[in-house]
This record gives sequence, C-alpha cells and structure tokens, in this order.
Amino acid sequence: MDGEINVSQAVSFLTPDLVLRAYASGVFPMAESRANTRLYWVDPEWRAIFPMDGFHISRRLARSVRAEPFEIRVDTAFAEVIRACAETVAGRTESWINERIVGLYEKLFAAGHAHSVECWRNDRLVGGLYGLALGGAFFGESMYSRERDASKIALVQLYERLRAGGFTLFDIQFITEHLRQFGAVEVPRADYLQQLDAALSVTANFYPDAGDAAQSITQTS
Repeated sequence: MDGEINVSQAVSFLTPDLVLRAYASGVFPMAESRANTRLYWVDPEWRAIFPMDGFHISRRLARSVRAEPFEIRVDTAFAEVIRACAETVAGRTESWINERIVGLYEKLFAAGHAHSVECWRNDRLVGGLYGLALGGAFFGESMYSRERDASKIALVQLYERLRAGGFTLFDIQFITEHLRQFGAVEVPRADYLQQLDAALSVTANFYPDAGDAAQSITQTS
C-alpha cells in the first residue's frame, strides 16, 4: 500500500469523479510529500497486487487473529484513519498523503466509494487502513498501527471481506517486503490492466453477510 512513488504528470485540478475515472484507467493520484501541495498521476510499470487465492499469514499472526484482540469496525472513523495514515512516525519520516488527498478521499468516502477497516480497543482507535472500491476491484491505499498487529489484523479482515464480497482484484500499488510476507506479487502494467478491466465488470459487495465475511484464512506460512 505504501512504497516508492513513481510520478508522472502533475495534476492541477481534481474532483472525486475524475479520481474514479483515473482508477478505472489504471492510474492514481499521489503527493510527493505531506508538505507538498501538488499531486501527480502515478502509472507504475509494475503493479503490486494480492492474488485473491494467494493471501498468506504466519502462524503467529493467525493465532493473534483468532484471539480477537481488537473490535473490528468498518467505515465508522474514516477521517481519523486517513489522517493517522498521513502522520509521520518512527520508521516513516515522510508521507505521500497531503491535505488535498485527505479532502478528496473524504469526499469519496461520503459518496460510498472509499472505505476504512478499523481496529478498536476499549473504544480507542488503535490501527486500520483505507482504500477505494470500484466494481470488483479494491485499491488499498495506506494503513497504520498504534498497537502490535493492529494494521496486520485490519489487512486480514479486509482480505476476508473482499473475498466474501466477490472482489476479484486487490490492488496495493507498490510492493514492499512487508507486503510480500502476505503473498503480494508484482505484475506488469499490461497484465494489471487486463485484470482491472475484468474486475470493473464485476458487481461486488463491500458489505457481505457477516457469516461470509467471518471466514478464516487457513493457509499459513
């Protein structure tokens, strides 16, 4: 979800509708830094995805998921999640999420296109992630954690939700070693665009039945 920025054309004017059309075309907006007000269209030659049949979690994380250390909520604190993802913290001294990105995605959330998966403990938000849903494609944007495993558990919960809801493409944009451990792979742009085109014709549901979304991942490594 977070990685090296491969920027292309600068963007002077953006609307939520234009952002949706950009995602449907295979590009997305990013800022070079939190302080930089300019946005750029990003069109990587290689795209990172989670195969919908190839998500892996370690035995330790599987035990943590089964222990249910957090209350999982969906779309109850989107603004708080995206702003937490934009913060600079130890190990992440810069963020590509500037105020223009925050404003755009808050509008996309209000329109029902952007979503957050949140980890709560004692009514305190301790981690989560956000992204964008379009047809049968989900575009994971960023995640954060203030307690051990919070962002990882949010990611597992998101994957199970997408699988239960009939999504066929889980795009995470850039590969990192952290995401590789979950089964993330890179595909060339042409292959990605074929998968995206197929996914956009799918009618998926981000809010599947609770029983379906509660399916556990049995494949561990």
